[in-house]
Amino acid sequence: MTGIDIPTFDSYVGIDYSGAETPTASLKGLRVYTADHGSPPVELQPPPSPRKYWTRRGIAEWLVERLSEDRPTLVGIDHAFSFPLRYFEVHRLPPDWPAFLDDFQRLQFFCFQIRQITKWGFSVI
Repeated sequence: MTGIDIPTFDSYVGIDYSGAETPTASLKGLRVYTADHGSPPVELQPPPSPRKYWTRRGIAEWLVERLSEDRPTLVGIDHAFSFPLRYFEVHRLPPDWPAFLDDFQRLQFFCFQIRQITKWGFSVI
């Protein structure tokens, strides 16, 4: 240790993930802020498009691109820690976490089986 305080991250991203719509809905409550060591946070506007505000899909795509850069980045997302009720309705599950976790484990096992089948060159019917 040299006693010098060296930041661990080169850039910081804050995302306000408010609003309940579809992944492609343009929502005023979706906001993205960026900062680095030399500047205060600034709001990042969505990429040019017919939509005025960010979409959840747009944020996800931007974040994937941003995190593929060779810069250690800390991302904070402000959102509720609940699962959309629509998921439970579509998959006909009781609206509770044990049911979701059981369904998620079944889905992960199924995806693992598909990967194993396709890995060996078999087609999936």
